[in-house]
Amino acid sequence: MAQRKVIIIGGGVAGMTAAHELIERGFEVTVYDKNPTYVGGKARSVDVDAGHGKINGKPLPGEHGFRFFPGFYKHVTDTMKRIPFQESPGKPFQKDGCYGNLTPTSRIMLARYDKPALISIANFPRSWADWKVLKGFYTQFVNSGLTTQERQFFESRVFELATSCKERRSDEYEKLSWWEFLEADYYSETYQHLLAGGLVRTLVAAQAKSASTKTGGNVFLQLIYTMTTPGVNTDRVLNGPTNDKWLKPWSKYLEQKGVKYFLNHEVVKIEMNGGAVACVHIKDGDGHLIKDNADYYIMAVPVEAAAALVKKSDGMIAADNVLDSLHTLAKSVSWMNGIQFYLNQQVDISNGHIIYSDSEWAVTSITQTQFWKDFDLSKCYNGKVKSIISIDVSDWLKTTFKDPETGAEKLAKDCTREEISRFVWLQLSRSLNVNGAKVLDDSMIEYYYIDSDIHDAETGQKALLEKSAPHETLFNLEPLLVNTVHSWTLRPNANSNISNLFIASDYVRTNTDLATMEGANEAARRAVNCIIDASGQNQPYCKIWPLTEPWLLLPLKWYDLWRYNRGLTHAAKTPLWLKIIMVFWAIGYGIDFATEALFALIFG
Repeated sequence: MAQRKVIIIGGGVAGMTAAHELIERGFEVTVYDKNPTYVGGKARSVDVDAGHGKINGKPLPGEHGFRFFPGFYKHVTDTMKRIPFQESPGKPFQKDGCYGNLTPTSRIMLARYDKPALISIANFPRSWADWKVLKGFYTQFVNSGLTTQERQFFESRVFELATSCKERRSDEYEKLSWWEFLEADYYSETYQHLLAGGLVRTLVAAQAKSASTKTGGNVFLQLIYTMTTPGVNTDRVLNGPTNDKWLKPWSKYLEQKGVKYFLNHEVVKIEMNGGAVACVHIKDGDGHLIKDNADYYIMAVPVEAAAALVKKSDGMIAADNVLDSLHTLAKSVSWMNGIQFYLNQQVDISNGHIIYSDSEWAVTSITQTQFWKDFDLSKCYNGKVKSIISIDVSDWLKTTFKDPETGAEKLAKDCTREEISRFVWLQLSRSLNVNGAKVLDDSMIEYYYIDSDIHDAETGQKALLEKSAPHETLFNLEPLLVNTVHSWTLRPNANSNISNLFIASDYVRTNTDLATMEGANEAARRAVNCIIDASGQNQPYCKIWPLTEPWLLLPLKWYDLWRYNRGLTHAAKTPLWLKIIMVFWAIGYGIDFATEALFALIFG
């Protein structure tokens, strides 16, 4: 059978994953990406040219947003294992590819304004020191200001979520926000900050008042399950800048395999021929318009870009009216961009992610350089930078920060760059400089960098891009989809009613169900499977993993399904007969779990 050609529109994680799976199955693959410099879309890191004072011409390393590879990720990590990685020419290739560049964190910190931070282990205890930290966290949690009623109610909600059947989550919890599910409006500010808002920030692409309980709850449970499973690393980060440790080796591998990868090439129109795509119109870096055609096409651009492309392409909605929902779905994007502080002192605050639970702008951070053992910062900028704090700001649009100097309250999007830097630093400092400690000091800041997708609204691009209202100070070129209540009904599958067009992006319906690298990778696999099916090629389908949950809970889930099918709510109390069953069920589970735990404790 003749080789089939596939054009992929977009070179982010979804586009690269699709190219990877297709080229290994004998397809001819061409990728068009509008970014002039970097592959990987939102996953990329960037070179921060701080201007004067560079040493050896080496820029500072910056991140589009800090990377987070939870232990329940299966799709993106499987791909990473299949990307050859060589630290430098002449050195042997790592046997597990780019996957070997993931390194686990060990702690999670919940920092609070003017109060001691709550510090927990990130994984199942592996040493007596871990058990000691866990015990200390429990004591801190009990004395955190939460009432007994609040703690018990939260625990009951987590239990309800964990023991609810899949059908109830997909139906009832999809219609309910995480904030509503936790009834946060009826409890204290401490409860709202620590439990309702703070915990959901670990998901990054979620906001408590808008994220559906189905999405937020499923991922929250996955994090809990990995934390309580021996031998599993709940939180992993890369041991160097993302481009160096993952994306550049990936693009090199794809091109060596035969993928034609065109940067600075934007697909501006999809030309239709009845119910199929005839060709795509591409604008290259010089502004010239060219056309290209293929047997199959994959649209792997963010939802707002996909909606705009569909709107400009006559006949697409007529061929598949499901695509019309992209315009509505595109309204569910928010700003999740970050800022890096380059410090002239070695500052390792916590060996893992920090959630600033009281911060107005929903700030989370990680000190990245503690995991970059082989990266020499002395050759960057002016040679004085010794550590990097990478921060993600998740609330640019809704909550104001009060300037302590002027008393003015501002949303992040309405601030100048200098104000963003100063206000984020103040939120960090107030959370970390507690009880006389001086973790952060203004004199430490050698340089700062705000995500390059955050642009000044005064630039000429503003009117062209129509990204912000006239009164706004900034606009964002690359917002991120936030899974809101009811959004599942708007999201498309990987296939479409256009016979040769398929969709691969983090807004596609997936098991992951969250706008993440994992969701994008899974969506791409689904799109490739559709192409394999449509082409009739004798090639294996891409593997798709479901979210997994402990079989210990199965009897409780079966009981809830029985109730759900009869229109009943989740049971407030477990009946005696089911408790008896659970005792015997748990004995078998406990033996297996205890064995795993013992081996993890002995052998690490």
